[in-house]
Amino acid sequence: MREPSSNNESNNNSSSNASSSPPPSPPQALLERLKDYGQEDAFAFWDQLSSNQQNYLVQEIESLDLPRIDRMIRCSFQSHGLPAAAIEPVPEGSVSTVEDRKLEDRERWWNMGLKAIADGKLAVLLLSGGQGTRLGSNEPKGCFNIGLPSGKSLFQIQAERIHCLQRLAVQSTNEGSANVVPIHWYIMTSPFTDGPTREFFKSHKYFGLEADQITFFSQGTIPCVSKDGRFIMETPFQVAKAPDGNGGVYSALKYSGLLEHMSSRGVKYLDCYGVDNALVRVGDPTFLGYFIDKGVASAAKVVRKAYPQENVGVFVRRGKGGPVTVVEYSELDQSLASEINQGTGRLRYCWSNVCLHMFTLDFLNQVANNLEKDSIYHLAEKKIPSIHGQTVGYKLEQFIFDAFPYAPSTALYEVLREEEFAPVKNANGSNFDTPDSARLLVLRLHTRWVVAAGGFLTHSVPLYSTGVEVSPLVSYAGENLEAICRGRTFHAPCEITF
Repeated sequence: MREPSSNNESNNNSSSNASSSPPPSPPQALLERLKDYGQEDAFAFWDQLSSNQQNYLVQEIESLDLPRIDRMIRCSFQSHGLPAAAIEPVPEGSVSTVEDRKLEDRERWWNMGLKAIADGKLAVLLLSGGQGTRLGSNEPKGCFNIGLPSGKSLFQIQAERIHCLQRLAVQSTNEGSANVVPIHWYIMTSPFTDGPTREFFKSHKYFGLEADQITFFSQGTIPCVSKDGRFIMETPFQVAKAPDGNGGVYSALKYSGLLEHMSSRGVKYLDCYGVDNALVRVGDPTFLGYFIDKGVASAAKVVRKAYPQENVGVFVRRGKGGPVTVVEYSELDQSLASEINQGTGRLRYCWSNVCLHMFTLDFLNQVANNLEKDSIYHLAEKKIPSIHGQTVGYKLEQFIFDAFPYAPSTALYEVLREEEFAPVKNANGSNFDTPDSARLLVLRLHTRWVVAAGGFLTHSVPLYSTGVEVSPLVSYAGENLEAICRGRTFHAPCEITF
């Protein structure tokens, strides 16, 4: 729907054209529908609009699922501020910790995961609705180049990890040369990033993947509302809207028919992650094998909280014997955040959510239906551009972790942040989570891989500020590097390829 001009000229023209006859009234049936839901103010400026603007407004209101949106607003307002059940630490038995994990278990899980991948049971879900605004870019965040020697974007790094995983799955089968089912990659965009993301993949020839193994779909948007639940008008003929949060993925999958698409392809498990992690192990076979072995509906990789006041959400148990869920750092009382488990010496609430999740497809179907039935969204208080300037109101959002309270069983899997979590959220010059900090985490990890495989490094700058990059096409997690690295010397910074 193309937005009509709202400048003075169009308004002046419409005034002169309409001087001989009064402007038409809003469609009566549509106005009555708006009144049913207390949203008739959307037509407040009708008489001041040009005919094009009136048509645009009518089309926009007609495109809204008013009963569904009204239910969202009512349910979200009713639940807002209600006391939540008390929280407890996640039981120790629900977490596979790095220190307690045995080598034979890791190898068994790795092989189980590769078998499931070779059988076509895994799909990968990328949450990629965000723009790189905080990074100083207007492009989708996945297009960002963090400055590695290869110059690869986050999208390319992740695509090449899928490439490598497919090859490893083929090699793990007894036949060795058997054709493996390609790992299907579902990429959730937003209305702001959808077109540029599709074009970026197309212009890069899908980074060597088959075009038909990638499915793009967009998350939805929801009208922004005032403190009394009324639509905020961005212009006299346009409702202010905002994306529905990364948890909008559940309704987007449901309404786009992609859950059925996954089922028809034989998918049983879905690996879900956020785009802005330079070290993400897409479709990690060990994590998948652990997930299958535990027989749970949902699982999450977690890292240990670095310090009590770190701004990260943590996994907790909600209520006595209740479900495992995530509490945002702003909701966790400082005294609780600092409590120590005397038995382990760790923080009692130490398992940080880093948006690395695994779900069964059956569970995703249940979540999509339950979230729709409950229609409870987080109310994010924001200053929203409107016809009255910056209006304080609410954006309605769901988060990816809203699924966990519905899970009959959830397992947590600890990973080391220096191996699997390199967030890219803030521009260089910020104190943390920058492209520079992510690049160094990648280079340092890959340097350790190369040295462990018998390689040597030379460098003309201090090693703490440089290193080598191992192409994901060469190694997924440091495996199979001896033939390339043993006895060889690499000058940092550089990329190691085939």
